[in-house]
Amino acid sequence: MMRIVIPVLLFAFQIGAIAYARFVPTRYFCWAPFDIQTDYEAKSVVNGHELSAAEFRQRYRRPMRGFDNRSPQHVIDMLQQAEERRSAAGERAVIEMIYRVNGKEPREWHWPADTTPQP
Repeated sequence: MMRIVIPVLLFAFQIGAIAYARFVPTRYFCWAPFDIQTDYEAKSVVNGHELSAAEFRQRYRRPMRGFDNRSPQHVIDMLQQAEERRSAAGERAVIEMIYRVNGKEPREWHWPADTTPQP
């Protein structure tokens, strides 16, 4: 009996995770995790100082301009998590990222969210 129940539960979990991933930006559980190509360029100002490319790479462990073969949410998550950790130390950063998904129209993301430029 257990030889049937366990594989059926695992399969049901996979189907549920794939269905869930189709409706969220991170897409961690998709069968094809590299189905989105993200080209991005970011800049960061920390305590009034704009970071150089080397400083940006050291702070976020990513290049200022790059390519990621996953959802843009992966890059956003990395930048946001780095700032959430550092904000406890009193550092104040503003990040602006312009990115394209699969070569389509550019989009913007800002940290913190209230720094989004008004049209």
